[in-house]
Parts: sequence; C-alpha cells; structure tokens
Amino acid sequence: MVITKEEVMDALKEVHDPEIGIDIVNLGLVYDVDVTGAEIKVRMTLTAPGCPLSQSISTYVTNVLSVLDITRRVNLEIVWEPRWTPDMMTDWAREQLGYK
Repeated sequence: MVITKEEVMDALKEVHDPEIGIDIVNLGLVYDVDVTGAEIKVRMTLTAPGCPLSQSISTYVTNVLSVLDITRRVNLEIVWEPRWTPDMMTDWAREQLGYK
C-alpha cells in the first residue's frame, strides 16, 4: 500500500490539542513527515515543554497513523528546536484563536 506525505498530514489533522481545540497541523506543531519502507516518521513539537497532555497527544498521533497502514511502524519524534511560536500557525488557526 502506498501512503503519501499528504495522506499522513491529512490524517494528523484529526489530532487536536485538547487545551486549544485546533489540530496539530494547523497549529504548526508538525515539522516533518517521511514515509519510507515500513515506517512513517513524524517530527513534531508541542506548544510547551512539560505539556501535561504530551502522552495523550503522542498516543493519538500513533493511533491515527496506525489506521492508515497497520503494517508500518510509526516513529514519532518530539523535538524542542525550533521552539514553537504562534507564528507557526496557519492563517486559519490564527483566525480561529483571534490572532490578527
């Protein structure tokens, strides 16, 4: 089964930050996606180090991507560089949260 980066990004839009209510793609938390061989690799961050919901978000990401192809391993890497800022959000997310 062929899975594209775009399909992975679309699936990740199902994962919402529970405190903010916006998906992790529109929040700009997903830095990179790579689909190769038997692996889907996601490099992402969270809005803040020590986020109390980090485990929940990580589990949700893994579960959503496992549904795409259960034969592929999901490799999720949480990174802190570059540090997330509201400037990384899409225009749509900024509008939803009242940023101008």
